[in-house]
Amino acid sequence: MGDLEIRPAAAEDVPAIVAMLADDPLGARRESPDDLAPYLAAHARLAADPNQHLVVAVREGRVVGTLQLTVIPGLSRMGSTRSVIEGVRVHADERGTGLGTQLIEWAVEESRRQDCQLVQLTSDATRTDAHRFYERLGFVASHVGFKLPL
Repeated sequence: MGDLEIRPAAAEDVPAIVAMLADDPLGARRESPDDLAPYLAAHARLAADPNQHLVVAVREGRVVGTLQLTVIPGLSRMGSTRSVIEGVRVHADERGTGLGTQLIEWAVEESRRQDCQLVQLTSDATRTDAHRFYERLGFVASHVGFKLPL
């Protein structure tokens, strides 16, 4: 990974993470970088849960990427453990550098280390560039996802 470090996100990283989450048309509508309180509370919950891995990619002391990996033990598929990749973001200055690939490769390797038999992710239907990216990395669009806002 050269000069890139992928490490657990600290509370001090939350402003940079939220800025990346808000830096696209979808995120701009659903994120609120002006009020970090709910994000800091969420970070504390994630940090306390051993099945949650919120990580940041840091280059030259600057947070340039992030993702969340959730490990889920289950009964289906003969008691398989799976992981879910969410919230993948790369800073605008770093897009096209291979950082996204490095983040996903980290998540897949960590999933193997955690004895997962399956890695899954969802991507908003409008993110066609992201879909091509995930397919290039070997992911298959095998299911239809459903959501119910509460």
